[in-house]
Amino acid sequence: QVQLVESGGGLVQAGGSLRLSCATSGGTLSGYGMGWFRQAPGKEREFLAAINWSGGITYYAGSEKGRFTISRDNTKNTVYLQMNSLKLEDTAVYYCAATRSAIGGPGTSNPLYYDYWGQGTQVTVSS
Repeated sequence: QVQLVESGGGLVQAGGSLRLSCATSGGTLSGYGMGWFRQAPGKEREFLAAINWSGGITYYAGSEKGRFTISRDNTKNTVYLQMNSLKLEDTAVYYCAATRSAIGGPGTSNPLYYDYWGQGTQVTVSS
Protein backbone atom coordinates (compact mmCIF):
# COMPACT_ATOMS: atom_id res chain seq x y z
CA GLN A 1 0.00 0.00 0.00
CA VAL A 2 1.26 3.45 -0.93
CA GLN A 3 0.42 6.33 1.39
CA LEU A 4 0.77 9.73 -0.24
CA VAL A 5 1.11 13.08 1.51
CA GLU A 6 0.83 16.38 -0.34
CA SER A 7 2.35 19.62 0.90
CA GLY A 8 3.19 23.07 -0.34
CA GLY A 9 -0.28 24.50 -0.71
CA GLY A 10 -1.32 27.82 0.73
CA LEU A 11 -2.45 31.33 -0.06
CA VAL A 12 -0.79 33.09 -2.99
CA GLN A 13 -1.54 36.21 -4.98
CA ALA A 14 -2.60 35.98 -8.59
CA GLY A 15 0.46 35.83 -10.81
CA GLY A 16 2.51 34.10 -8.15
CA SER A 17 3.97 30.61 -8.00
CA LEU A 18 3.78 27.57 -5.78
CA ARG A 19 5.52 24.23 -5.79
CA LEU A 20 3.51 21.31 -4.49
CA SER A 21 5.18 18.15 -3.24
CA CYS A 22 3.87 14.63 -2.91
CA ALA A 23 5.80 12.13 -0.83
CA THR A 24 5.19 8.70 0.59
CA SER A 25 4.74 8.39 4.33
CA GLY A 26 6.06 4.86 3.98
CA GLY A 27 7.25 2.69 1.14
CA THR A 28 8.50 3.79 -2.23
CA LEU A 29 7.16 5.35 -5.41
CA SER A 30 9.43 3.16 -7.47
CA GLY A 31 7.52 1.67 -10.38
CA TYR A 32 4.54 3.99 -9.99
CA GLY A 33 3.35 6.55 -12.46
CA MET A 34 2.17 9.67 -10.68
CA GLY A 35 -0.50 12.22 -11.42
CA TRP A 36 -1.73 15.55 -10.11
CA PHE A 37 -5.40 16.48 -10.02
CA ARG A 38 -7.40 19.28 -8.49
CA GLN A 39 -10.96 19.74 -7.36
CA ALA A 40 -12.72 23.04 -6.83
CA PRO A 41 -15.96 23.29 -4.82
CA GLY A 42 -18.91 22.01 -6.80
CA LYS A 43 -16.72 20.74 -9.64
CA GLU A 44 -15.42 17.37 -10.74
CA ARG A 45 -11.87 16.27 -10.10
CA GLU A 46 -9.71 17.64 -12.89
CA PHE A 47 -6.57 16.09 -14.31
CA LEU A 48 -3.50 18.35 -14.49
CA ALA A 49 -0.38 16.34 -15.21
CA ALA A 50 1.24 12.93 -14.95
CA ILE A 51 4.73 11.48 -15.04
CA ASN A 52 5.97 7.94 -15.52
CA TRP A 53 8.07 6.11 -12.96
CA SER A 54 11.42 7.11 -14.49
CA GLY A 55 10.46 10.73 -15.16
CA GLY A 56 11.07 10.29 -18.87
CA ILE A 57 7.45 10.68 -19.92
CA THR A 58 5.20 13.54 -18.90
CA TYR A 59 1.58 14.14 -19.89
CA TYR A 60 -0.37 17.33 -19.40
CA ALA A 61 -3.90 18.56 -19.60
CA GLY A 62 -3.95 20.90 -22.54
CA SER A 63 -5.38 23.80 -20.56
CA GLU A 64 -2.47 23.99 -18.08
CA LYS A 65 0.47 22.99 -20.19
CA GLY A 66 3.05 25.76 -20.04
CA ARG A 67 2.06 27.04 -16.60
CA PHE A 68 2.36 23.76 -14.67
CA THR A 69 5.35 21.42 -14.67
CA ILE A 70 5.46 17.97 -13.14
CA SER A 71 8.72 16.37 -12.05
CA ARG A 72 9.94 13.73 -9.66
CA ASP A 73 13.00 12.85 -7.60
CA ASN A 74 13.02 9.11 -7.05
CA THR A 75 15.92 9.37 -4.60
CA LYS A 76 13.56 11.32 -2.35
CA ASN A 77 10.40 9.40 -3.28
CA THR A 78 8.81 12.75 -4.10
CA VAL A 79 6.83 14.17 -7.00
CA TYR A 80 6.45 17.88 -7.61
CA LEU A 81 4.05 20.20 -9.35
CA GLN A 82 5.48 23.62 -10.12
CA MET A 83 2.69 26.11 -10.75
CA ASN A 84 3.43 29.52 -12.23
CA SER A 85 1.32 32.52 -13.21
CA LEU A 86 -1.42 31.40 -10.89
CA LYS A 87 -4.96 32.60 -11.54
CA LEU A 88 -8.00 32.97 -9.31
CA GLU A 89 -9.53 29.95 -11.01
CA ASP A 90 -6.63 27.77 -9.88
CA THR A 91 -8.10 27.83 -6.38
CA ALA A 92 -8.83 24.21 -5.46
CA VAL A 93 -7.71 21.24 -3.43
CA TYR A 94 -4.79 19.60 -5.20
CA TYR A 95 -4.28 15.84 -5.04
CA CYS A 96 -1.50 13.52 -6.09
CA ALA A 97 -2.19 9.95 -7.12
CA ALA A 98 -0.21 6.83 -7.97
CA THR A 99 -0.81 4.19 -10.62
CA ARG A 100 0.89 0.96 -11.66
CA SER A 101 -0.39 1.50 -15.19
CA ALA A 102 1.51 3.15 -17.99
CA ILE A 103 1.51 6.93 -18.34
CA GLY A 104 0.72 8.56 -21.65
CA GLY A 105 -2.28 6.66 -22.92
CA PRO A 106 -5.85 7.98 -23.03
CA GLY A 107 -6.60 6.64 -19.54
CA THR A 108 -3.93 8.79 -17.96
CA SER A 109 -6.30 11.70 -17.31
CA ASN A 110 -9.02 9.51 -15.76
CA PRO A 111 -9.08 9.47 -11.94
CA LEU A 112 -10.17 5.82 -12.08
CA TYR A 113 -6.76 5.00 -13.61
CA TYR A 114 -5.08 5.67 -10.26
CA ASP A 115 -4.81 3.29 -7.35
CA TYR A 116 -3.72 5.49 -4.47
CA TRP A 117 -4.53 9.06 -3.51
CA GLY A 118 -3.29 11.61 -1.04
CA GLN A 119 -5.54 13.70 1.21
CA GLY A 120 -4.99 16.86 -0.78
CA THR A 121 -3.53 20.28 -0.15
CA GLN A 122 -5.49 23.52 -0.45
CA VAL A 123 -4.33 26.17 -2.89
CA THR A 124 -6.03 29.55 -2.68
CA VAL A 125 -5.23 32.29 -5.18
CA SER A 126 -6.22 35.79 -4.18
CA SER A 127 -6.52 38.98 -6.21
